[in-house]
Amino acid sequence: MIRKYTLVALAAAAAVGGCTVGPNYKPPEMAVPPAFAEKQGPGSSVDPAHWWTAFGDPQLDALVARALKDSPNMAIAASRVKQARLGEIQARGVGLPTVGSSANASHIELSKNAGLSQIAQLFSGGGSGSGSGSTGGIALPGTGITTYSVGFDASWEIDLFGGGRRQVEGAVARTDAAIWNQRDAGVTLAAEVAQAYFALRLDQAQIAIVEDEIVHEKRTLAIAGHTAKAGLSPQIDVTRQRGTLTSLEARLEPLRADVRVRVHALGVLVGDTPEALDEELAKSAAVPLGLPDVPAGLPSDLLRRRPDIRAAERQLAAATADIGVAVSDLYPKFKLTGAASLLSTSLSNLFSRDSVQGNVSGGATFPILDWGRRKATVGLRKEDREQAYAQYRATVLGALRDVEDPLARLDAERRRNATLKRALADAQATVHAVEAQYRTGFVAQNTLLDAQVQALSAREQLAASDSQLRQDTASLFKAIGGGWEEGSPAAP
Repeated sequence: MIRKYTLVALAAAAAVGGCTVGPNYKPPEMAVPPAFAEKQGPGSSVDPAHWWTAFGDPQLDALVARALKDSPNMAIAASRVKQARLGEIQARGVGLPTVGSSANASHIELSKNAGLSQIAQLFSGGGSGSGSGSTGGIALPGTGITTYSVGFDASWEIDLFGGGRRQVEGAVARTDAAIWNQRDAGVTLAAEVAQAYFALRLDQAQIAIVEDEIVHEKRTLAIAGHTAKAGLSPQIDVTRQRGTLTSLEARLEPLRADVRVRVHALGVLVGDTPEALDEELAKSAAVPLGLPDVPAGLPSDLLRRRPDIRAAERQLAAATADIGVAVSDLYPKFKLTGAASLLSTSLSNLFSRDSVQGNVSGGATFPILDWGRRKATVGLRKEDREQAYAQYRATVLGALRDVEDPLARLDAERRRNATLKRALADAQATVHAVEAQYRTGFVAQNTLLDAQVQALSAREQLAASDSQLRQDTASLFKAIGGGWEEGSPAAP
């Protein structure tokens, strides 16, 4: 009879096993513009997966490689992927049978004063109660019984309404999201290293400009001193020139402090102590930095390329699956349990057929009254899905802006950079002409100082513009999702 009921339960499970409650997930369809509004540069063959190599600086390449390998942020992201995969293993175990085993040995010593002495002797064949062991399978007072057992037990909560399957769907989606978040961490880290490196090189370039100008001003001060001694110019010219030199020297210390700060930031980004890169980055780069064109592509490419968009879409899929898990709690749950064991008072016949005993049971639980708790849980999961969808939309819109902004800045900065180059050439030519006139006494010192200030300002502005172009280029590579490649070890 037990076997009959078990077969009926299994048949019922098979009949409704394909029933999965809750909404089925459909990837969101979000309209994006056919093209970016801002002007793009010419086509480029740069590999977005390793975009930093296009700048032609081996030191930058080495720093990014170290950061991607040793940064604590990358270690955290990798751990979260492992954590999500373990959660997936847990979810796959829901709805599957569980089996356990046990072994036991026990001994019971009966009391001589239990009051059952006559009954025990009668069933044992009328023997004396003074025996030291049991007879006929019944222990006499003052003796004991030893039993041995070995067995297995199993239980199975039948996933009739697909709550377990929805849990697996959610766990798989969360694993994918963790992988995309890991890639996004790499994208962000590579851009942060590049931008910090470019800022460091700008500070070092400005230091070099100021130091060159200090050398030049010292020569000019010496000339002014000789001219004043010869009575060809007033002493005030010497004082003014010394003031200009002092102002330049005062500008060096803040720049040197900024260099230290940038080096500290890069040290931490690559997963080391702040001072670890002091010697490595002490000198300015000897290799001139290139300026690659970014293959921005189309807005629709972002939906595939940006790791944060892919992660947001996977979180939406997980939130949708969670609704099904909550809905399944509104339905009955069925459970089968069974146990089989070998039980004997002697090890010699423990493994014989006569020692077998077992039991099978089936049960069901029906939610009747919970004061709306389960329905409220379903409502909560639906709101989670609405928030996940809103987060997905916000991520897509933010990605579009992330591309449009650096495109606009790059277009404007390129034109500004060309203008600054012409301005610097004019300023340097003016300085050479005014210096020659000053030495011959045709112009006053104020004219020379003004020309020198304009030339210094032009050099600094051009250096800042060059750095800004590189910073915006790095931002654009980050915006298009550059910094990861298909087939990486963390691929879903």
